Amino acid sequence: MHTFRRCVQKYNGHYKVKSFSCFDQYLCMSFAQLTYRESLRDIEACLRAQQNKLYHMGIRSKVSRNTLANANNIRDWRIYADFAQSLINTARSLYINDDFGLELTNTVYALDSSTIDLCLSSFPWASFRSSKGAVKLHTLLDLRGSIPTFIHISDGKLHDVNILDTLTPEPGAFYIMDRAYLDFARLYVLTLCSAFFLLRAKSNLQCKRLYSHPVDRTTGLICDQTILLTGIKSSQEYSDKLRRVKYFDVETQKRLVFLTNNFSLPALTITQLYKCRRQVELFFKWIKQHLRIKKFCGTSENAVKTQIWISLSVYLLIAIIKKRLKIELSLYTILQILSVTVFERMPILQILTNSDYNFNEPLSHNQLNLFQKTLGQ
Repeated sequence: MHTFRRCVQKYNGHYKVKSFSCFDQYLCMSFAQLTYRESLRDIEACLRAQQNKLYHMGIRSKVSRNTLANANNIRDWRIYADFAQSLINTARSLYINDDFGLELTNTVYALDSSTIDLCLSSFPWASFRSSKGAVKLHTLLDLRGSIPTFIHISDGKLHDVNILDTLTPEPGAFYIMDRAYLDFARLYVLTLCSAFFLLRAKSNLQCKRLYSHPVDRTTGLICDQTILLTGIKSSQEYSDKLRRVKYFDVETQKRLVFLTNNFSLPALTITQLYKCRRQVELFFKWIKQHLRIKKFCGTSENAVKTQIWISLSVYLLIAIIKKRLKIELSLYTILQILSVTVFERMPILQILTNSDYNFNEPLSHNQLNLFQKTLGQ
């Protein structure tokens, strides 16, 4: 709460606000994420049906769809972006020792983007194509715990490779990317910052082989080479040596060529490391399936970014709960349980586990069962 209030104060979120606070707005939008509400009218109807429990949840004001819509359109989305960033720092510290399949001491990131389609007539600011709108969610995912460490929301026209300009490279870390991020001038910046990159090479790559290292072809490896770029432009942008690893993937029956500036890892580890990039694709798939970021409760840019950042903060809160309470359930299962128990007045640990807990609140025997056949019973 201290961090949230500081974020609100930083962006003057309560300017001319009489009753419906930023925290009320956050709780209402989080409720929509947890219980799969898809419209402002839906949120209003469900919360008003539980009017006597809203104060217990922390909502201090009367919920109105007009008030909520106005808050989403006017209040700075950076309030919730900064709050989510603080949750990212908390979650990363909890998952720092998690295993992601490879025994590496380096921090490993997967960089990718996902497009969220929008109606251009309703979202005219989200330019993408002549008859289609979209926003892009650019994400740098820490593979230890699948925690997003960097998120940038742009319109659909921004090319993926431009995101490399906004990153602050971490020395010693690995950045795994697909071919969309192949720009040798930007990759050379990573090398100068003592960071490692790994990505697929394009078929028209111009280079010459300097050395060939022995490989075990029974593992699928074809070659492990040290190369130098020979293209007119690429050789000027990246003058240092590169490592090219060629591998045949039995599952997809494809021949893959990888480029990296790391010369110390075994060639087979390089191929296995690239396979870990799939975690960022699974992350996008998870949030699109289980969070409300495909249908929006507002059409302005501020409302869309507010909803996306709040949904990401809900994902991070669930990840933090899972780790702090040492719960073995998956994030999906936790989300499903919370969706039907959000108004329950019992400890969250009791809801998510089978542990016994003495709950001394007296039960009301006057409450009728919803499914009783006879209303008089």
